[in-house]
Amino acid sequence: AYAYDRNPNPIATYLIHLRLPAMPVEAAQPACLPMGMIGVTLSGVALFNGLDAMGRDAGAHEVQDRCGGHPERRGHYHYHGWSRCIPDATGEGEHSALVGYALDGFGIFGPKGEHGERMTNAALDACHGHSHTIAWDGKELEMYHYHFTEEYPYILGCFKGTPVRSGAR
Repeated sequence: AYAYDRNPNPIATYLIHLRLPAMPVEAAQPACLPMGMIGVTLSGVALFNGLDAMGRDAGAHEVQDRCGGHPERRGHYHYHGWSRCIPDATGEGEHSALVGYALDGFGIFGPKGEHGERMTNAALDACHGHSHTIAWDGKELEMYHYHFTEEYPYILGCFKGTPVRSGAR
C-alpha cells in the first residue's frame, strides 16, 4: 500500500473527551461539518468526515487498513466510512444497532434501515439521517439518527443538531 499512498503517520494514543447531550435536539439550521472528527464509535475510534486533507473523497483516494481506517498526521486513528470491524450483529430484516455518536449527540447506526434494507443516500436527508422509532437509552423513541452508507459522504453530510467541540488530544 505504501507504493500508492505514502502515509507516514504512526498510530498514537489519544484521549477523546466529549460532553454530548443525552437527548439531542434538532437545530433550526443544519451545521457544516469540520475537517477531521465528526463523531466517535462506541469502541472509541474517531469518525472523520468523508474528505481527505486535499478535499477529495477519502474512501476513493486514501489507502485504508483491513478495518477501513488509518491514522492522520497527529496519529489519530479514524474511519471515514463503514468498517467491517464495527460490530453490527443484527439479523435479517432488522435495523442496525447504534454504533456511535455524532458530535451533535445524535446516534449513528450501521448501514441497515428500519426493515433491514441497506441504506442509500436517496433514503436519507442531506445530513445523512432520518427519523423513525429507534432504541434510545433503553426506550423506544421516534428520533432523528444517522446511518452509515456505502456512498459518499458515508457517515454524515452535515450536523442536524448543534455540534460540540471534540476535545481530542
